Amino acid sequence: MKATDHTLVTDLLSVLKVPFTTDYTKQRFEAMPFKTLFGVSQLLKEYGVESKGYQLEDKTKLLTLPVPFIAQTQGGLIIVTNINTAAGSVNYLTQGFAETMPASEFEETATGVVLLPEVQAGAEEPDYRTHLTTEIIKVSKKWLLWGLAGVLAAYLIVIHGLWRYWSFWGLFAVDCFGIWLTYMLVQKSLSIKNHVADKVCGVLQEGGCDSILKTSASSFFGIFSWSEVGFTYFGVSLLAMLISPATIHWLALINICCLPFTVWSISYQKFVAKHWCTLCVCVQASLWLLFICYLLGGWIGPVFPLDLGFFALGATFVMVLLALNRVLPHFTNKQD
Repeated sequence: MKATDHTLVTDLLSVLKVPFTTDYTKQRFEAMPFKTLFGVSQLLKEYGVESKGYQLEDKTKLLTLPVPFIAQTQGGLIIVTNINTAAGSVNYLTQGFAETMPASEFEETATGVVLLPEVQAGAEEPDYRTHLTTEIIKVSKKWLLWGLAGVLAAYLIVIHGLWRYWSFWGLFAVDCFGIWLTYMLVQKSLSIKNHVADKVCGVLQEGGCDSILKTSASSFFGIFSWSEVGFTYFGVSLLAMLISPATIHWLALINICCLPFTVWSISYQKFVAKHWCTLCVCVQASLWLLFICYLLGGWIGPVFPLDLGFFALGATFVMVLLALNRVLPHFTNKQD
């Protein structure tokens, strides 16, 4: 499951090995007016999981309970998955992520309120087979989309003879890498949780990406975020190169025009913001890698006088950026 698909109930059902589908269970959990232990226990009954709640005054008894169980802590509800008394540690799940804390810290932060689940015979999601079929079809549509995109890309590479040029493979790889980086930046700008993005951002400085994205310099005059601009740049560059290889000289020219921005971005992070955004630095490095591929591949050459094709390419960049800028706020609203 994606990080955004994890809920307290989906995580618990996974640990208990009770058959369920992510979409239905997430929908049922989010429909609960109050995310209380009582509400969770009532929802679990629908899956054939009985549960009992306890208030333990002596919190040392928490370490003797059978796992898994839900524990209320000062930071919220967690699923305790293992208690290692020899090592003095407690393993638990929170929002889909496996964590560990010292047993003493667990006793201190726990309130003593717990919910102990008990799986009944034949436990599974209501109408599980029907929901599973629907979910398989939904997932298949996504893989079919990526599969067809891969087939189309392969066709364009072969039909245009691009596979003969090592520089093309360099450009192709860097553009794909840039799309991935800027996609994660877009997610961060929309406050969409991405565990991989968080790990990457912590390489140079913990929380550096979030700090940079909160500054006014993270957008172009407050109109377009630089993450949107980057995603558009790498995406359109890749598609233009695949669909019309004749544009590659113009793409090289546009890349050269982007290089001064990389100098400004690095300087701003070091001397003004005094924070390092790992994703941003990787994007700037990608622009220079593209330049090297264009240069060594011999794609940088005479482009003047510019014809209408160049301006059509520029219009495509602007059109996609405007469309992206218009669509993304809807995802922000959904997250809110």
